[in-house]
Amino acid sequence: MKELIDKIKNIKSVEEAQKLLFTLYPPTKKIQKALQFAKDAHEGQYRKSGEPYIIHPILVAAITAFVTNDETMIISALLHDVVEDTSHCIEEIEELFGKDVASLVEGLTKIVAIRSEELIPSSSKEKLITSALSFRKMLIASIEDVRVLIVKLCDRLHNMLTLDALPAAKQKRIAEETLVVYAPIAHRLGIASIKNYLEDLSFYYLFPQEYQRIDEFIRSHKLELQMKLNEFIDVVKKKMVQNGFRIDDFEILSRIKHYYSIYLKMQRKGISIEEVLDLLAIRILVKEKLACYKVLGIIHTNFKPLVMRFKDYIAVPKENGYQTIHTTVFDNSSIFEVQIRTFKMHHTAEFGVAAHWKYKIGDVGVNLAWLENLQYQNENIEEFYELVKNDLFSEDISVFSPKGDVFTLPRGAVALDFAYAVHTDIGNRAKAAYINKQRSTLLSELKNGDIVRIETAKEPILRCSWIDAVKTSKAKEQMRILCRQKFKEINAKAAINILASELRTDPKQIKEWIEEHDLTPQLHRIATEINYLKEIKNRYLSEYRKKKGMLYLLAPKHVKLEPKELENFVIYTSYSINSVEFDYCCHPKRGDEIVAFKEGNKAIVHHKMCHKAQKLIDEGVPMLYIEWKEDSLPHYKLIALLPDRKGALAQFLQYLSKIDINIISIELGKNVEQTNMCEMEFESNISDSEVLRKKIASKVKILEFIKSSDAYNR
Repeated sequence: MKELIDKIKNIKSVEEAQKLLFTLYPPTKKIQKALQFAKDAHEGQYRKSGEPYIIHPILVAAITAFVTNDETMIISALLHDVVEDTSHCIEEIEELFGKDVASLVEGLTKIVAIRSEELIPSSSKEKLITSALSFRKMLIASIEDVRVLIVKLCDRLHNMLTLDALPAAKQKRIAEETLVVYAPIAHRLGIASIKNYLEDLSFYYLFPQEYQRIDEFIRSHKLELQMKLNEFIDVVKKKMVQNGFRIDDFEILSRIKHYYSIYLKMQRKGISIEEVLDLLAIRILVKEKLACYKVLGIIHTNFKPLVMRFKDYIAVPKENGYQTIHTTVFDNSSIFEVQIRTFKMHHTAEFGVAAHWKYKIGDVGVNLAWLENLQYQNENIEEFYELVKNDLFSEDISVFSPKGDVFTLPRGAVALDFAYAVHTDIGNRAKAAYINKQRSTLLSELKNGDIVRIETAKEPILRCSWIDAVKTSKAKEQMRILCRQKFKEINAKAAINILASELRTDPKQIKEWIEEHDLTPQLHRIATEINYLKEIKNRYLSEYRKKKGMLYLLAPKHVKLEPKELENFVIYTSYSINSVEFDYCCHPKRGDEIVAFKEGNKAIVHHKMCHKAQKLIDEGVPMLYIEWKEDSLPHYKLIALLPDRKGALAQFLQYLSKIDINIISIELGKNVEQTNMCEMEFESNISDSEVLRKKIASKVKILEFIKSSDAYNR
């Protein structure tokens, strides 16, 4: 791939582009016809760099030809911008090149159509949310035929290679979209060769200083690193030949970890580039699967392995078809990652689904079920991005059912994630887990190779406070759906009690009126939307007065819902409420779903899921409209490395107290490799986040610092 990219960077003319394409795929009649059609269609069009536009589709076709030997996809790459940027229509493409090509071109045109009309400026706070939204739409548009995604990735790779012709703000915006939207797709489709380039090119534009530092280190140590790799390869070759391998039976490739991967590891572990363990790596390619295990034996016999870093993706392949044995070993004070695979596995690892002849979902040999699982139902963009991020940016583990079925889950997944992976109904009704035959909680974290059995209840079990504890998008989304349904039911019942209470009437009368006016589907809104409560209340009073006529004096008096601020709450009521109390049965924390019951001049607050509260609601006890008062203090999330000395945490907490920071939650030693890593959430009256960051950075090393309101805007 590197050789191809180097050639593409130096191509400036149509003739050079054509020559490259035809070295990768023969100039068949269909290819020549598509090429001429694209040339005529883009005649007179130029790119921002000043080059003829046609160079772009030809080079996209060349990249497509490199990753897949599929004529239809190459033709689609040549024509991918014709419908979007010229006067030609999709019907014309179908008539000239057939239905299959037209279908791919239409899919590629849809992706362009659903992206924002203009790239949002890099300074905008909308950028990450917009990327997530375009990602969702793009997946939905492309789901029918994964070939569309492959060609689009090739298109995006060429765009990234020519990004220097655009203004800086657009460079940053496109690079961010590439990192958030396209690189994860390439990863999930298993096309490592494209994924790595997309990540590194994005990294170059988004974090130029960090890129420069890594680049300078690699360049200044290039000779030393290459010598270490060469020496290690020589030793491995000798050991393999001594153990029965012929020199032409295998190939050893060397590599230095790609830049963005190095950067992520530095960020995740809070380390310098010198401390990155698997900076140096070799790949050993052999002819047969069995030979992979023979090579593994040779490596582990002659070099000391880091046992915790061993992964066998041949026995248990990743969902995208990736198969390789990973191990990390010591040699002469240096550490090397060793990947062992067959030549065929290598081709699949580099080109993923593009290495296969069949692409459509359901075809044998290509597992694309994960794509279908990304059809999220919620419309909340922040939630959507959180779910997608969990699915697409996580390392995988493989766990087993008692029958031996393999389930791929993200690292950090718990037993309840496994239950939802088996089936939504199993997840909803899960009550206990057995991990390797030992009874465990549903929140027990799973490890590679665990055998998991789920015990179920007869009815679904609500676990609304557990949503943040599970890892997979399926578990989070299904739990949210279940909880939303329950909250909707509770809100509908509470709505009748609130109306009856404020209107000084019987709940049965209110219920009958609601049903008469066909308001039942919207009933739940009354308990959570103050304006809707006022609207329904006024409508009821208006009708009641007309109906009673001269008996108006018997009707409820004018009811005005006034806001009353008490402690952390706002209560809208016509009653004189002067205090708020909690019952002994539940103590909801800020932000939880709550209800309030009227007891004299007091509001008694319960969590909405409290069993006692639900019993009181069913009994028709008078209720009040209540909501949390808006937070006045901004919330922050901090991940930091404490100094490696006794009492460091106590000293840090004392310092935070001095600068008037209120800690909401704290967790220490969660990361096994960095036991002095501290995660916390806190609130502060210092609204300038940069000032606050500097104060904290004077005491600890900050790994991540986010203002909650900015969490999806960064």
